[in-house]
Amino acid sequence: MNILSLNQVSHAFGGPKLLDKASLQIESGDRICLLGRNGTGKSTLLHLLNNDSPPDSGEIIRMQGITTAYVPQEFPESWAGEVRHTLQQILATQGIEPHLANISIEQTLSQLDLDPEAELSTLSGGLKRRALLATALVQDPDLLLLDEPTNHLDITAICWLENFLQRLRKTLIFISHDRTFARNLANRIIELDRGQLQDYRCNYATYLERRLDVLHSEDKAWARLDQKLAEEEVWIRKGIKARRTRNMGRVRELQKLREDRRDRRDRTGQVRLQLESGQRSGQMVLETEQLSFSYDNNRVIDSLDLRIMRGDRIGLIGPNGSGKTTLLKILTEELQPTAGNLRHGTNLQIAYFDQLREQLDEDRSVKQNIADDHDQVMINGNPRHIYGYLQDFLFTPERARTPVRVLSGGEKNRLLLAKLFTQPANLLILDEPTNDLDMETLDLLEELLLDYQGTVLLVSHDRSFLNNVVTSSLIFDGKGNVDEVIGGYDDWLATQAAPETPAKKEKRKPVQRKERPRKMSFKEKKELEYLPEKIESLETEQTLLHEKMASPAIYKEGGSSLIATLKNRLHAVETELEEAYRRWDELDQIPD
Repeated sequence: MNILSLNQVSHAFGGPKLLDKASLQIESGDRICLLGRNGTGKSTLLHLLNNDSPPDSGEIIRMQGITTAYVPQEFPESWAGEVRHTLQQILATQGIEPHLANISIEQTLSQLDLDPEAELSTLSGGLKRRALLATALVQDPDLLLLDEPTNHLDITAICWLENFLQRLRKTLIFISHDRTFARNLANRIIELDRGQLQDYRCNYATYLERRLDVLHSEDKAWARLDQKLAEEEVWIRKGIKARRTRNMGRVRELQKLREDRRDRRDRTGQVRLQLESGQRSGQMVLETEQLSFSYDNNRVIDSLDLRIMRGDRIGLIGPNGSGKTTLLKILTEELQPTAGNLRHGTNLQIAYFDQLREQLDEDRSVKQNIADDHDQVMINGNPRHIYGYLQDFLFTPERARTPVRVLSGGEKNRLLLAKLFTQPANLLILDEPTNDLDMETLDLLEELLLDYQGTVLLVSHDRSFLNNVVTSSLIFDGKGNVDEVIGGYDDWLATQAAPETPAKKEKRKPVQRKERPRKMSFKEKKELEYLPEKIESLETEQTLLHEKMASPAIYKEGGSSLIATLKNRLHAVETELEEAYRRWDELDQIPD
């Protein structure tokens, strides 16, 4: 069922149109991932869909009674007070009666496992994301709009959000550059490209294949247009030179070809990444022995033995605040360990990507941050003009002269990479370089790191990026323990099913032994066939319980005892439902 449509919508902010006579139909049940390069207007489109502002032209048609709710990518700094109080204020502005508002708030917070009395300003990043979701879900919208919902979340929080949204019976449109998140959640892809909305009614993996075909067809069409235009330009010049009578229909066709070429919006240039290679480091790059770090009696790293060899690409995986950045600062000697030893190898040249971007001067221009007031930079011993180098990172000369403070998050990350890659280095330390980068830039950064001859230490919450790049991973448990596994995030997940051994090696370099995958048993096959029916039954009961608890009549019929009984049953149903989904996912991974 079509619930919302865009009809020939155009919108701009002074430059090229972000939307140029774009049309789209959104249907009930869609889980749409909205893709596009940084700055193409994806967030603007969500605001238009949320009716925050009207488009410049065209119309947005909404089915009668359809409601939307927008979840921003950043937590508002002005938000303070208890979670419950904030939600009460939101519903009060909509004229919802207090007792109905309180029922809706209680249901929503129960869904999200949020403490209603929690202070917003003290919540962790993951819980702040849940609070933002609560402000939208408490309104019971028909269409939920999510702007970069995984930004700055650790992997545990991303997985929770992914699972929650998979179970949520809402129509979704979400912006995300997290490829695993898009692959697991989206059933439809919309790409915003040069003002147009390209609709791919398929999952993310199929979209990647179809998009290549679309781009190839576009290239062939453009080549035919350019060839035809070149031939007609030759003809018209010959006609004028010979002073012959010209075919006016052919002249009009040439004018149309010129207009088509002039109006054509070429694709945004591709980022070109090139590292300034340093001298070859020694075979041993870094080594720690019983290294520990504590502050305020909190053990962040406990007795870490680690040896990093030339060519290693190591991912650091763990919750926010578990000590990943702390270890990087110790390895670069920005921090001193409270116990143990650190040894650097020979000829070590370190380039450090700081997730807080403190290496960028916000008040200076893009160009000045790379080359001060010089016109050239040295890349692999060869001079490059600064504007040409910055264009490799998609900064036009005009954009290169603007202050850094006006850049988007993705642009700042690209700029920091540009600054980093001018430094000769044989050890790259990258602390969350994937934040805010679009998928095309992520792919290119992956290729660069795979071809890099030096050593890489990488913190990222992008599961695909870790799986594709790293050769081994350090796993932080948030209690000071750091373990090492061979491979990326999925390889670490595979080890979680294996029993732990208490023995600790002198130098922590465990070898991962991959077990032969077992086949699904007859009993497990029957269980897997039954689970969808069980889940449907539990979801139906859950819906009925919500409806009963939302009915004002319940307060007259049974009072507090009946409400308590319904709450207890709802909690039991949600627990059973969670376990059923977990078991379904577990069985679905076993080959049959």
